[in-house]
Amino acid sequence: MATLGFIGSGNIGTNLARLAVAAGIDVVLSNSRGPETLAETVAALGERARATTPEEAARAGDWVMVSIPLAAYQQLPVAALEGKVVLDTINYYAMRDGHIEVLDSGRTTTSELVQEHLAGAKLVKAFNNISDFHIPALARPAGAADRTALPIAGDDAHAKADVAALISRLGFDTVDAGSLAESWRFEPETDPYATPYSADPDAMRAFWAQVGEALRSGTLPQTPPPVDQGVPLPAARLRTLLADTPRKLTADRVVA
Repeated sequence: MATLGFIGSGNIGTNLARLAVAAGIDVVLSNSRGPETLAETVAALGERARATTPEEAARAGDWVMVSIPLAAYQQLPVAALEGKVVLDTINYYAMRDGHIEVLDSGRTTTSELVQEHLAGAKLVKAFNNISDFHIPALARPAGAADRTALPIAGDDAHAKADVAALISRLGFDTVDAGSLAESWRFEPETDPYATPYSADPDAMRAFWAQVGEALRSGTLPQTPPPVDQGVPLPAARLRTLLADTPRKLTADRVVA
């Protein structure tokens, strides 16, 4: 039986775990606070789900989804993830993670940094460019005319093919964006990031502008994020967005 392990079980992880269970995949959840804190989530997911430690989730998974703040990436269990196909959903936000010069300057990408730490794993960037609430809203069965595409990037062709097959089971098409060095093409505030999946992209952009302004002034944003049912993003449109987007370095972002 196929198993998907999760290191980090927040909104992204939980929504993907639901899709995995619905697709007949066992899930093993973990977080930094201990498996007992995931009891309610596991109960809601049913008999295909269990909670454990990050190291045990890494060892149990045929694939392992990593969905944690970048600041914690060096805590990922290197030995347990050796040889594993790892789906990296991590985004870099200096306001949360602290400034990292090699990322601020564009000398490397977030996923290259994580891959350097997980030298024995096969990292594939995935699920970092879509809002968590759009994941269940836009998942569709294979062959659906309104299926949404997600970008992936990685340095191992077999791992990317494996991840593409998994993502198809979860309800999405994929577009290969290239190597991990090209994964900047769908990092925060690039053209393929978040807004193309929104039914009201202008409202989404306005929200992020308000967040950035609030953070620069030392306050917390007061406006809740717009929540909509999303709009399908076909693979052809995603390919165009990936090809045409300029790189957004930290200093150029609305929300750094």
